[in-house]
Amino acid sequence: MTQWHDFLNSHAVSIETNSANHSVINRLFDLTHLGLIAVRGADAATFLQGQLTNDIRVVTATQSQLSGCCTQKGRLLALVHVLCISDTFYLQLPAERQSALIKHLKNYVLRSKVTLTDASAELLQIGLTGADSAALLANCGLTLPTTVNAMTSNGELHVIRLAGALPRVKIFGDFQAISALWTQLTAAQVRPATSTEWRLSEIQAGIPQIYDRTTEVFVPQMINLQLLDGISFRKGCYTGQEVVARMQHIGTLKRQMYRAEVTTDTPPQPGDELFCAASTSQQASGRVVDAAPLNAQRYAVLAVVEISAVTSGEAVRLGENGAELTLELTKASVTPASAM
Repeated sequence: MTQWHDFLNSHAVSIETNSANHSVINRLFDLTHLGLIAVRGADAATFLQGQLTNDIRVVTATQSQLSGCCTQKGRLLALVHVLCISDTFYLQLPAERQSALIKHLKNYVLRSKVTLTDASAELLQIGLTGADSAALLANCGLTLPTTVNAMTSNGELHVIRLAGALPRVKIFGDFQAISALWTQLTAAQVRPATSTEWRLSEIQAGIPQIYDRTTEVFVPQMINLQLLDGISFRKGCYTGQEVVARMQHIGTLKRQMYRAEVTTDTPPQPGDELFCAASTSQQASGRVVDAAPLNAQRYAVLAVVEISAVTSGEAVRLGENGAELTLELTKASVTPASAM
């Protein structure tokens, strides 16, 4: 990782800091704020099948997936983006959750032939967004995948398409391949941007994350994981599966995730409580899942909120007396973030 940071410093990278500057058509991102866990061994696939919400058998050299890792009570410890390169499964997640997830998963290894290691330095990650992504990649000998979570490869570089109104991709590779690609893209006038702006692009696409402040707070359906193809209800047993399946088939989902915006002097943080006067409970009506600035005081937010509180039309606020969230509406109803 030090080699990569030295490379960025030596190339005098100028990072665009104004996330509201939408005149920049194409952007390039250093994604080292995201960690990688390598899962290797003869039993790696079987092991992950018993720990993640999605069907690991779908993950191939050309297909990645979003998945969750739950406690026995069905509460999310982490969300991971799973990809497979040369018989190694990689789990991508916020770096702050990486050590805790490795520790958790090791409790379930037992006699399985599986190793779990920090792979953040062996496989570098960058992101590319923008209208010209396909042409830019083609000029570098790479192909933009046609569907979300599909993966294309050329030598040591692996490209995964993400959800979004404009093309968004993650690109994985070793230092030599990634540094050469970064040089080509910046030479083509692609503007390097901040990790905060990458976070904004995820929020605008309706893609949640689990952070230290929100671990064990949500069941998968609360953050719309079933709408994001992050849960398989046919794969069989995994840790927390009983709770997740019961919620889907015989339970009633009382909270779900919405996109919103809010104007406030205090930046909203994952885990912040939300309140609504129409709530039937004395407790918080919801929580912030993620947030990123649009400008100095305006923030894009993903928020899990009581469905009844939202449909009542009453104000949903940050804190009991805080700023009001503007939830995205479709006609008279509120649409979940990942369904838009």
